[in-house]
Amino acid sequence: MTDMTQDAPNSGFGTRGYRAFVLSSLLLVYIFNFIDRTIINILTEPIKNSFGVEDWQMGLLGGPAFAVLYTFLGIPIARFSERSHRVWIIAGAVFLWSLMTALCGFATSFLILFLFRVGVSIGEAGCTPPAQSLIADYYDPRSRSTAVSIYALGVPLGGMFAAVFGGFIAGNISGENAEAMFRAWGWTFAAEALDWQHIEGWRIAFVLVGLPGLLVATLVRTTIKEPPRGYSDPPELQVAERAGFAEAFRVLLRKPAYWHITIGAMVASFVGYGVGQFTTSFLIRTHGLNIQQASLLFGVILGVMAAIGVFTSGYLADKLAKRHPTALSWVPALGMAASVPFYLFGYSTHSLWLAMPALMVAAMIHYYYLGPMYAVAGGVVDSRMRATSVAITLFVVNLLGYGLGPPIIGILSTWLKTMFVHGSDLGLTLDACQDLSLLAEDAAAACTSANAKGLQWSILIFSCGYLWAALHYLLAGKTLVRDMVAKAN
Repeated sequence: MTDMTQDAPNSGFGTRGYRAFVLSSLLLVYIFNFIDRTIINILTEPIKNSFGVEDWQMGLLGGPAFAVLYTFLGIPIARFSERSHRVWIIAGAVFLWSLMTALCGFATSFLILFLFRVGVSIGEAGCTPPAQSLIADYYDPRSRSTAVSIYALGVPLGGMFAAVFGGFIAGNISGENAEAMFRAWGWTFAAEALDWQHIEGWRIAFVLVGLPGLLVATLVRTTIKEPPRGYSDPPELQVAERAGFAEAFRVLLRKPAYWHITIGAMVASFVGYGVGQFTTSFLIRTHGLNIQQASLLFGVILGVMAAIGVFTSGYLADKLAKRHPTALSWVPALGMAASVPFYLFGYSTHSLWLAMPALMVAAMIHYYYLGPMYAVAGGVVDSRMRATSVAITLFVVNLLGYGLGPPIIGILSTWLKTMFVHGSDLGLTLDACQDLSLLAEDAAAACTSANAKGLQWSILIFSCGYLWAALHYLLAGKTLVRDMVAKAN
């Protein structure tokens, strides 16, 4: 039995070691959350070729298929978690989305794959609001920014692992290898479910990254203890009565800093999810890499740098809070604004060796926004409303950011590709570029170039959106100190 003796009054729930274990477990959950969420980005090119679809359709698969129900279920699940067992909710959510991810590998059509992605979104809606509420009860206000930034590392780390393992599996693991692995693990039912000899690599990737999440769900359910609500708050914020949604929303309406942070995070999400959906495709089309090379660069180099940025933002905010109370505002604003020139250079240069250092710096500093987003969303309300506050933030961020970013950049890419195809003076059409094997060499080259340029210019245009996001984070600083109820004193 875990020793739950407190380290010191108001230091948080449980011992320091147990708090670290819980935070690590929630980070693992969030890593799997983003592995299963973003694996679609890594597999865009093979899925596109397998089903014969365009960028705009892949944008729908990467955005609305996930974002719509994920967004609309987030607030009801958050309200449920305000009065129910949060650990059980998280465990059930992990089980559902992991199962749905594995089933994506069995999709027989683009529509079926779309529906399975909707299933993934339903499960993942039950993750972050209750997890953020748990973290707030395990950690006191003085260390919450660091704690939520560690949790937020799940975003870049999950994307990194999705890229590394998804790209490797899709490029190297054959159906026979997958069948042998399942038999070695004792999963005979999986080994006999399909004719693995004729299964494409992207399908195997979905199955292999989805099934381990079932074990994570068991870990959460059996090892994490449900803390008392509001346990780590100062006495004046520890309240017994529950708050209704209308009351929570009225409180948030009086918090301008909250809405500027939410809008800024929404814009950053719009840009980030849109560009992230097609970064591996960009590396394949523009720099001629294969899927394993592109996913490795995207995952290891950019993912590691993004993880450093997420952690650094929360750590800096906690360290600077006493001297600079608005650090949660201007640190991320500075990072996002400074990332734009690095992104523009990285995505426009023809040299991969020059592009990667610029993109690494940009990925690190643009992610400065993520930890402060969670810290402010949880810090402007008391314990009765915390999960609801986070859920409303995620509602805006995901519905408008995640839901619109990938399809709009996909539409823009397809439109620009069409313009470049028509401008080739070869009498080409978009339909003619569907099968390059039927075209003459110069026509095929023109289609390939148009495909690459359309996506490249779309990414360059999108990257400028971080300036807009930075402006909102900066404006949040005007009322941030007044709006926060959980002070880092």
